[in-house]
Amino acid sequence: MRSRRLLRRAVTATAAAAAMAGAAPVLAADTVRFNLAWLPQGSTSGVLVAIAKGYYAEAGLDVSATRGYGGQRTVNEVDQGLFEFGYGDPISVMLNRAQGGKTVMVGAINTRWPAALCYVEKPNRKIKTIADLKGLVIGGGAASPLHNVIPAWLAANNLPPEHVKLLRLDPAVINTAFLDGSIDLAECWEGANKPVLERMAQKNDIRIGALRYRDFKLNLYGNGIVTSEKLIASNPDLVKRFVAATYRGYEYQAKNPAEAVELIARQQKLIDKSVLRQQIEETSELMHAPEAGAKKTGWMHDERMQATADFVKKAFSVTAPVKTSEIYTNRFVGE
Repeated sequence: MRSRRLLRRAVTATAAAAAMAGAAPVLAADTVRFNLAWLPQGSTSGVLVAIAKGYYAEAGLDVSATRGYGGQRTVNEVDQGLFEFGYGDPISVMLNRAQGGKTVMVGAINTRWPAALCYVEKPNRKIKTIADLKGLVIGGGAASPLHNVIPAWLAANNLPPEHVKLLRLDPAVINTAFLDGSIDLAECWEGANKPVLERMAQKNDIRIGALRYRDFKLNLYGNGIVTSEKLIASNPDLVKRFVAATYRGYEYQAKNPAEAVELIARQQKLIDKSVLRQQIEETSELMHAPEAGAKKTGWMHDERMQATADFVKKAFSVTAPVKTSEIYTNRFVGE
């Protein structure tokens, strides 16, 4: 909030001085609201870094970042105009559009699906492949996409849905249930809760491992920058400026993770710096897609997005005529 007040004062003072000198007044910065989809963490800290470094201000934007309450709600709130941009994924965009929404992904952050199934390492149990999950219990939030993704993921690997047992739990008890052995597996996300879970396990003298979905036929794009068709149509220049400044933030934190941690810690006093550092490093690694080649950061490949859309349609029984070309655009990332 302080940075926003300072920006407004600077713009006002500059405009007043210009008016006194007979020059054209400086235009006020465009106000932009960004939904983080969850609490501040490494996966979205590029936005916080861009705010702290003044990248948005340089682009004529007054950006505020607000905590969110899950990817699907975030995308729906962007569609409703409550936020100009949000941190969302193709699944949420497709489900939003299937219900008549008009959201669009305008740049990738996680160029690969960042989720995995975390497990407690035990001497008498080795989990190296999806086959090793047979009979194990996975706990997920009642509204978690996990309950749709897991059966479709198993099917893609020629395994029946009963290969594992899915439990719907209150999200608040999943970590505790996992660490005390009440459930065998918990979904964990690189750049987000995986480092948190690992830190909790370490404090309890527990070692955990992770089996990544993407290592077993889940070739999906993860989260990125989501906006609305309405904003793209009404102010494409604002979208372009926001996307460019956001990637400046992510690129800066990738090169300067220690400084990025300090910049964010000044804004978020209760954040665990060591966890944040790991989240930033994981996110930075996920931003680089092997198939992108010389393409710019955030660029999305047509074939991979088609594979993503095909999986989502099967997993979530999407029957609405949602075209893959409607889900995303590289227009603001460029070649």
